[in-house]
Amino acid sequence: MHILITGGAGFIGSNLALYHLEMGDKVHVVDNLSTGNIDNLKACFTYRDFFFDEVDILTDQELDKKVNWADRIYHLAAVVGVFRVLEKPISVLSTNIAGCERVLRAVKRSEWKAKVIIASTSEVYGNREGNLELHEDMELIVSPGMNSRWNYSISKLADEAFGLSYVREYDLDITMIRFFNVIGPHQTGKYGMVVPRFVRQAVKNEDLTIFGDGTQVRSFTDVRDVVVYLDDIAKNPLTKGEIINVGSHQEITIKDLALKVKALAQSSSELVYIPYEEAYGAEFEEIYHRKPNLDKLRRFSSHQIQWHLDDTIKDLIARMRKE
Repeated sequence: MHILITGGAGFIGSNLALYHLEMGDKVHVVDNLSTGNIDNLKACFTYRDFFFDEVDILTDQELDKKVNWADRIYHLAAVVGVFRVLEKPISVLSTNIAGCERVLRAVKRSEWKAKVIIASTSEVYGNREGNLELHEDMELIVSPGMNSRWNYSISKLADEAFGLSYVREYDLDITMIRFFNVIGPHQTGKYGMVVPRFVRQAVKNEDLTIFGDGTQVRSFTDVRDVVVYLDDIAKNPLTKGEIINVGSHQEITIKDLALKVKALAQSSSELVYIPYEEAYGAEFEEIYHRKPNLDKLRRFSSHQIQWHLDDTIKDLIARMRKE
């Protein structure tokens, strides 16, 4: 099988590329390396059936050729990370929306209509009170005002709308994935991701910096489980035109996450709380609880989680110490 991954030098894309190479597939990664890292693909370069182009999805002159080659396309190219999203609000909208539509137009023009997986986000659910399970058919919330954090969710919601429209109008085989806090090898804390930041700080015995009061609740899923879910979803013809949550029910507060990382790293780090306005800016709006309903995911994949949170954190600590 021929696999095209846009934004494939990021941590999800690089793990996905290696997974497919180990399955015997041919893999072509496209990435402009603005947030991805070529080092993430080091293991992939050992395979003769791996191809990489450093090019922007918005200006790639050979995109049609790559799309026509592919049996399956994972569209992951996007501006990601809270810091990056807040710093580059216009780039978030232009890259995330225009890049997705450019890929879909190329698929429409191609002779061989590939299966397309579009990466969306749990951020589209917006800010909600209470311990709700977020399911794919519920009404979505976009907060008003000038908070540029929501540019990311707006851009991903637009990508979903494009995907559904191309399914309905051109009968393309497209599935939208709403990711919930994916973690694992190659993820960086540079752009605001909490787990790699805690791991790095704990290994170095530095203060563990908690943004806000630490009561916000998240459910983390290891990328090595996520890539199996994605493969299962892509192989299933019944996923055409579907929006599917991909995540886990392993809930934990950010404070407890910090304590867990500290304990597993046997670190002497202290917990330090940083107000949101100092970490992100005065306009930042936090989402305090985000738990996915996974009924639809279970309909399309029988995969059982192999990497529980403690296992992932231990693995990331070991990798950080080796580095």
